[in-house]
Amino acid sequence: MEKKKTRFKLGKHSIAMRWMVNTVSVVAIILIVVNVCIYYFMRQYYYGSAESYIISEANTAEMFLTRLYENTSDNYSSEVRRIVENFDKKDQMEMMSVNKSGQVTLSSSGFSPDREYNMPDYELALKSKDGLGVFLGRDGTETILAVTILIGRPSSSVNALRFVSSLALVDNMLSRMMTASLGISAFVLLVVVLMGVYFVKSICVPLAQISSTAKRLATGDFSERIPVTSKDEIGQLSSAFNEMANELENSEQIKNDFISSVSHELRTPLTAIKGWGETLALGYDPETFSKGMKVIAGETKRLERMVEELLDFSRIQSGHFSLQMGVMDLLAELEDAMLIYIDKAKKENVSISYNEPQFMCVVTGDKNRLRQVFINIIDNALKYTEGGGSIEILAEKTGDSAVIAISDTGVGIAAEDLPKVKQKFYKANATKHGSGIGLAVADEIVSMHGGTLEVESELGAGTTVTITLPLAPKKEKEDQ
Repeated sequence: MEKKKTRFKLGKHSIAMRWMVNTVSVVAIILIVVNVCIYYFMRQYYYGSAESYIISEANTAEMFLTRLYENTSDNYSSEVRRIVENFDKKDQMEMMSVNKSGQVTLSSSGFSPDREYNMPDYELALKSKDGLGVFLGRDGTETILAVTILIGRPSSSVNALRFVSSLALVDNMLSRMMTASLGISAFVLLVVVLMGVYFVKSICVPLAQISSTAKRLATGDFSERIPVTSKDEIGQLSSAFNEMANELENSEQIKNDFISSVSHELRTPLTAIKGWGETLALGYDPETFSKGMKVIAGETKRLERMVEELLDFSRIQSGHFSLQMGVMDLLAELEDAMLIYIDKAKKENVSISYNEPQFMCVVTGDKNRLRQVFINIIDNALKYTEGGGSIEILAEKTGDSAVIAISDTGVGIAAEDLPKVKQKFYKANATKHGSGIGLAVADEIVSMHGGTLEVESELGAGTTVTITLPLAPKKEKEDQ
């Protein structure tokens, strides 16, 4: 079945939309501030340069006229007129002469003034201590810079020189610069949006796939997996999610197998008990009664053991599995467990060999639980060993540990099944009776005693289960 492709959507309340709105807003605000700062500093720079240049021209003219007046004051007014008329920077600014009445009398443009001029700079010059006034502002449709410097002398009607320059070219240049800056800002914003969409998509699409897959897992569909396209946190999350899905699928399969197996395991003894119960109810016959009671007792014992395993598993899962710890002889419990199966092994033509060591293995543990471990492992060894086979039990001390090895010549376990045999509900051989949790419970009990349970096997060559438990400290041995 073709997998449905996850589509990327910028929902109103989605992470993608919030991230995009926040990121674009922040970048837009930064770009606006940058453009305002660029405009402000560039305007200050160019306007300041123009103002410095015009003031320099005004000061130069004032110094020249001052020296001229000191040398000869007779022709001062005519010299002022000559300077205005012959002003060599007419293409950059206009020079005007202002009389003592505050009227423009002459302009370097060559035209006689025919209107009243608004001259805030002249008013500022009259009020200033250095006789210099500067005005920057609008005059009609353009920005002008006007500088007035007082040059009045008692013998002259000229009171000031006024320099006026249009800043239209500067404004046009600033406008072009800001247009370019805004264009670059728009490009940057577009790049941020495109990169943001790509980045958010790389996050939100896997998250949407995880959400969709999680919903399918919740409905019991464990078939879908998330494609891992990167090695970043999203890729790691996808890998972890796929591993979880694998575990869930495996657990679901084990659970189904367990239910099927337990149902079968329960049905067989119940059927036997029911059948013999109905047979015995028909009438009393000593031979039939004896045979039936043996079957009922055996099947009841089998049911009891199965229920105990399930109860132990339930206690382990809920964390209520407790141990009654004490100093004990491990080999005594091993021998008791072995004796339980001696008669059964003879009936099935399986030999059990155990050379009892001449030493004690004193450990700190729960003797009933450890005996349960040995019973489970010996029972499994006998269950999977055919007639004519053998079971060998070895015990030894290695350093500060007691090592118990139980080997059989049974059917063995396939290499692909070996890593799973200690998993709950897993059965490598579905043809044999059992719930599939006995070895898992045994492994948990050994772990709770601080030991290890290792399984080595080869298909068709038998199995060896090795249990390693720490020996009790010397002080505890002495107290015993």
